[in-house]
Amino acid sequence: MMDTLGWRMKFGVLVPSTNTSVQPEYDAMRPPGVTNHMRGFRIPNAPTRTDAEFAQQLENMRATMVDAMDEVLTLDPGHVILATAAESAGGVAGAKILRERLEAKSAGRVRVTLGADAILAALAHYGGVSRIGLVTPYMPVGDEQARRFFEDSGFKVARVKGLRCGGPVLIAHTSEATLRDAIIEVDGPNVDAIVQVGTNLPMARVAAIAEFWLGKPVIALNTATYWHALRQCGIDDKVQGFGRLLAKF
Repeated sequence: MMDTLGWRMKFGVLVPSTNTSVQPEYDAMRPPGVTNHMRGFRIPNAPTRTDAEFAQQLENMRATMVDAMDEVLTLDPGHVILATAAESAGGVAGAKILRERLEAKSAGRVRVTLGADAILAALAHYGGVSRIGLVTPYMPVGDEQARRFFEDSGFKVARVKGLRCGGPVLIAHTSEATLRDAIIEVDGPNVDAIVQVGTNLPMARVAAIAEFWLGKPVIALNTATYWHALRQCGIDDKVQGFGRLLAKF
């Protein structure tokens, strides 16, 4: 259901409670008449410096994100966005199951956009992409899960740069210079596109700049997810400043 300010679309956005990047990036991309309403699902700001700690944090997310759908439904959204990359850890099939579980909470009345679906849709729109460079905030276990998701989806992952951020809040502290260097590290003549996952990495602006200079797709997860949600809802506004995805497709 729409309201006075969100007369075109009222997005309910499920985010980890530790996330501070999604809201400002989504709001910067927001077309007139669209409103974004964040609802956090609680996870501890626990260290993720080891593979075991990272795996535990994924379990923390899975334990709370589906129940958080009940809360976001109380604002009567027109559409829901799950703003986390955790669903990709279960592969394409796992993402589908999670989306169905979330949509079942509303008895199928409200559709849900997942970042995993959005990234694949973005790559398809660019076309001609078979080999990617991948940037993550993760430890090696998370890098491997992200690699497996893309390879199961038919892409070759040429290089992965995991930034090994020490905890969920610290992901958002990653500097733009660090993100720039990570893009450069995973790029190469055999790379068709660069993809970033991890919704708390503040990558939207850097990705757009890098895409212009490199002359190839550089896809930030938050940009792709918000773009996909808009297009799924029939909102075709072209938004400048965030790369070709929002500006052209």
